[in-house]
Amino acid sequence: MAAGPSGGGRPRGNGPQGLPGISVTGRRAATFCLLLVGALCVQATRVQVFEARDLDRNSANQRLVVERYARPRGDILVGGRAVTGSLPTGGRYAYKRTYTDGPTYAAVTGFASQAYGNSQLEGTEDDLLTGTDGRLGGWSLRDAVSRRQNPGGDVYTTIDRAAQQAAMNGLGDQKGAVAAIEPATGRILALASTPSYDPGGFAGSGNADQTAWNRLQADTDQPMLNRALRQTYPPGSTFKVVTAAAALAAGTVTDPDAPTAAPFPYVLPGTTTPLVNDNAACDRPGLSLDTAMTLSCNSVLGWLGERTGLSKLVATAEGFGFNDPRLDMPVRPARSNVDTSMDPSQLALSSIGQYDTAATPLVMAMVAAGVANDGTVMRPQLVDRLTRSDGGTVELMKPAVYRQATSPAVAGQLQQLMTDVVEKGTGGNARIPGAVVGGKTGTAEHGADNSGTPYAWFIAWAKPAGSDAVPPVAVAVVVADSDATDVTGGALAAPIARAVMRAVLGR
Repeated sequence: MAAGPSGGGRPRGNGPQGLPGISVTGRRAATFCLLLVGALCVQATRVQVFEARDLDRNSANQRLVVERYARPRGDILVGGRAVTGSLPTGGRYAYKRTYTDGPTYAAVTGFASQAYGNSQLEGTEDDLLTGTDGRLGGWSLRDAVSRRQNPGGDVYTTIDRAAQQAAMNGLGDQKGAVAAIEPATGRILALASTPSYDPGGFAGSGNADQTAWNRLQADTDQPMLNRALRQTYPPGSTFKVVTAAAALAAGTVTDPDAPTAAPFPYVLPGTTTPLVNDNAACDRPGLSLDTAMTLSCNSVLGWLGERTGLSKLVATAEGFGFNDPRLDMPVRPARSNVDTSMDPSQLALSSIGQYDTAATPLVMAMVAAGVANDGTVMRPQLVDRLTRSDGGTVELMKPAVYRQATSPAVAGQLQQLMTDVVEKGTGGNARIPGAVVGGKTGTAEHGADNSGTPYAWFIAWAKPAGSDAVPPVAVAVVVADSDATDVTGGALAAPIARAVMRAVLGR
């Protein structure tokens, strides 16, 4: 006969929670440990997943910098050939950036420096060039855990080597900039800024790199300023193309060859100040728009702008790219400006590219390109395609319409006006044998009481004679400082534009 439990003692076996031999204190300790493990997992997940990007980009995190330069950087290419490279250093940062003919392409590539960061395409395409862009490789658990980087990809630019070299040669030792565009696509063919600099001079992190950087920062000529994209200038009479477009679209002028009601002298509204012409041939009333453009008459275009009205002039300018703070291509240029609130006299001055009107060479090239492309302005593009290190395509850029600045009919009238400027007027230095060239000169005064050296401008487009196709090139040139005695758009800027256009046309 089996005996029952003795003496009222506690039976052995499972406790109340079914855990053999574990006391209440032990269970509490186990639960606490599980909670700690859970908290650690949550914290690790938060740090490694949700905060990884912020921690990676923290300036105090040197691991990222070491990893960034632990392998060769992808290349930036012009005309299918690399203008960048990577050099083994044998130091903490295994590779540093190198540049082929760095000053020629600095306005395009920008710089990638171990000590000073990056700019331009080196900055906007940094993830691809360093291999951290998620599009460069397939995802795997091993890669996610090890955070292994793919080889850097390559950036193929839209730059035309011959056009870029012509722009740099034309600018020479002068301060200035060139932007050239293919009107039908928006592809940027040249982007030059002078004086330039060698981005390879401070690509490392040593004493020599610091010395080179400090010297560039202290240079009063500002060689690191990208004048084609990041500097705005009063466009002077080149803006008259925009004013003419607004006047024609609004019906202020219906026939460019017919006399207008423009008075002479034209006194700025609300003042006793006449708007002065630089050409005595302009000093007569009733000039046609064609004559006024050919001779670059301030009085006529100022009057036309005022008669057309603020809203229509601003709308036309914005169609060409003015007042857009996000004109990324993919680098972001400075915002070109036309004031949206002006009195009539200010409007008249703005209509001839003065007052507060200011533009980058890129936007003035868009003006010329939009006219050449029958009024359609294409979004400017500096990158043709992005690839993996093995050449596989990551992204192929496609032409995209930016805005319809004016109608094809008005654009056709503007094309004739610009052709007459080159054939019969102030733009004669841009003529190219065997080609049709349309252009507009500009000489913009600036400084206190207009005491500064004028800015010499020229915008233009060109195509082979007899061609019905959209011109293959449009260009804007500004010479911001020169030792020349004849500081005018026709004398200084037009020959540079001609050289760039000839390079694209192959003439």
